[in-house]
Amino acid sequence: MFIPFENLPDDSRLWVYQANQTISDESKEIIEKQLTKNIESWSAHGVSLAGSFCVISNRFVVIAVNESYHSPSGCSIDASTHWLKELGNQLNIDFFDRSVVYTNNDELLSFQPFTAKKQIELGIINANSPIFDNLIKTVSELKTTFTKPANETWMKRFFVENKVSI
Repeated sequence: MFIPFENLPDDSRLWVYQANQTISDESKEIIEKQLTKNIESWSAHGVSLAGSFCVISNRFVVIAVNESYHSPSGCSIDASTHWLKELGNQLNIDFFDRSVVYTNNDELLSFQPFTAKKQIELGIINANSPIFDNLIKTVSELKTTFTKPANETWMKRFFVENKVSI
C-alpha cells in the first residue's frame, strides 16, 4: 500500500538509489507514476507493505517501508531493486551510480571515489564540503544526515593531519 512519504515514521527503513545524471522533469513524472503503481501492490509473503518513495534533488530516488506495519522480505527488496533497473533501462539512467555526489554553490557535482584524495589535494573538496551519504538506512537519517561534511564520511582519513611526535 502506498502512503505519502511525509507520513512515514522516522524509523522507516529506506534505500537510496543514486542516478548518474540529473533526472529530467519528464523522467521524474515517469518514475513517480511507475513507483506509485509498484508500491501500491508491494508485498512480502503475501502481506501488503506500507511503502513510499521520493525523488530528491532530481538525483536520488528513495524507496522506504514502514517496518512496524510489516517488514520487507529479501524478495520484496529485490523487487524494488528490479523496479529501478527497469526504470533505468527505460529512461537511460543508471540508478546504481557509485560516484560521490556533493554540493558546491547549490550545484550537484560528482567524482569517482578512487579520486577522492586528488579532489582534496586540488582543493575541489575540503573538510566541510557537503557530501551525500547514500548508505543511510532510515527516514530519520534522511532528515538529519543525508548530507554531511566530507570529514564526517569515509573520506575523513584524507583530512587527518600528519602529527610529528617529539
